[in-house]
Amino acid sequence: MAGYQETPRQKMIAMMYLVLTALLALNVSKQMLDAFLVVNESMESTIESFSSKTDGVYTEFSKQYKLNPNKTEPFWLGAQGAQTLSRELIAFIDSVKYSLIIQSEKNIKTVEQAMSTPLSKIKNKDKYTEPTRFFFGRSEDGSTGLSGEIKRRINAYRSVMLNLINEDEDSDRLGLITKGPYYNASGQQQTWEQHNFYYTILAADITILNKLKGEIQGAEFDVISYLFSSVTARDFKFDDITAKVISSNSYILKGQRYEAEVFVAAYDTKQDPEVYVLQGVDEINDNNFSRAEKLQGEDGVVKLNFATNREGLQKYAGLIRVLNPDGEAIDYSFKSEYLVAPPSLTVAATKMNVFYVGVENPVSISVPGMADELIQPTISVGTLKKNPNGSDWVVEMERGITETVISATANYEGTRINMGSRQFRVKRVPDPIAEIARQKEGTIDKNTLMVASAIIPSMKDFEFDLNFMINSFNMATVINGDWISKSTRGNRFSSEMLDLIKGSKRGQKFFFENIQASGPDGTTRTLNTINFTIQ
Repeated sequence: MAGYQETPRQKMIAMMYLVLTALLALNVSKQMLDAFLVVNESMESTIESFSSKTDGVYTEFSKQYKLNPNKTEPFWLGAQGAQTLSRELIAFIDSVKYSLIIQSEKNIKTVEQAMSTPLSKIKNKDKYTEPTRFFFGRSEDGSTGLSGEIKRRINAYRSVMLNLINEDEDSDRLGLITKGPYYNASGQQQTWEQHNFYYTILAADITILNKLKGEIQGAEFDVISYLFSSVTARDFKFDDITAKVISSNSYILKGQRYEAEVFVAAYDTKQDPEVYVLQGVDEINDNNFSRAEKLQGEDGVVKLNFATNREGLQKYAGLIRVLNPDGEAIDYSFKSEYLVAPPSLTVAATKMNVFYVGVENPVSISVPGMADELIQPTISVGTLKKNPNGSDWVVEMERGITETVISATANYEGTRINMGSRQFRVKRVPDPIAEIARQKEGTIDKNTLMVASAIIPSMKDFEFDLNFMINSFNMATVINGDWISKSTRGNRFSSEMLDLIKGSKRGQKFFFENIQASGPDGTTRTLNTINFTIQ
């Protein structure tokens, strides 16, 4: 209509309509949301099912440990460690999930409310702005945000779990792989953090976190199943009969006699087995059975006793014949071997395979079949002395030495014989790990950081009890866009550092750098940087 003019109210309504149209274009469709809800419900059901399945393995594992703790203990302890690590990581994922819901859904204030509210009842499940801010903070690629912390914890967990099943870091086993590469819809490469949490809606984030929980449970189940199968495969055959060979020593000096015991596991007290043994063969068959020697046993045990007049690898085979409940003869084969060798020296570093500078390296020096007092060891470079607190020896090395050789002679039947030698590498003591409150990175409570107030050097997975001294370090943080750095001597926080920590805010980062430490070998080391985010 000619001359028509919109009122300010009509202009405002028109503008709001345009904004609403744009928002609807950005919103996720109801069908997509429904798909996320279905997938999430399936993940939650799978998690519950996996928990029951995993608990069943732990129950059987516990029974085996109670039956024979000596043989089962290494595997049982590994399973217990896997369980602890898995529960800790799942608890962390849950805490992230509930914190995300609380931050994104304003009417949910507590963890209890977040736990009891199904995803379908969350109003903001199609929003992505707040979740992205939650996971990324001020980090562009997510590496220093909460998503980066999730990735670091997953990588650390996966590394330990792979080690429990003797797999290297490049193995595809156990899943939870964060290496990528990942790409967005435009073909641009992304980080793991961006691929999973950058501008994804809340419903997708919850589903992804539950998916991670499922993968953690799957990894835990694979690890404990592997450990449990190792127990049952190596040590226990409760429903079968297995031939066993036990030798007091498979490394024999020439002139000594080889002794071993052959017995039947799951022994039937109502019968003694027949045992046939033949030396120099890999198995007893129809062609050589007539040459086999029949041995008598008692209480299911037959003792082998062979002369050792020839040097080299000696082998033998045999079979154990028992009667089944129907009276039929059943044969169980066995074979073994032993080495007959001339006298030789055995030198073993009781801590590690190398000698370290600046510490007392205990070593065990022995010769099979000879008393320790008959052996006279020497060392090419360094100091070798008897340990006054035990029967072993102690080696001390100085800086500049890269290798040394331990040799020995022995008084054998009135004649001094050269028993051989062994070469060892010489290395400096590895660097300790700098920690504060037993952490070297991640989030930390401000009060915890102030109470700790010191950097502690810790020797991880190192057999020697060593003390390193922190000589100095720097602490830095960012306040109002300015880089603030403080230095101090020793390992304790200065008053200026404590004031900065006391006035810090949630999300503020602190960096402890240029940490200088000195060790027992007299060298100065620069230790790892410690990065914390105040929670």
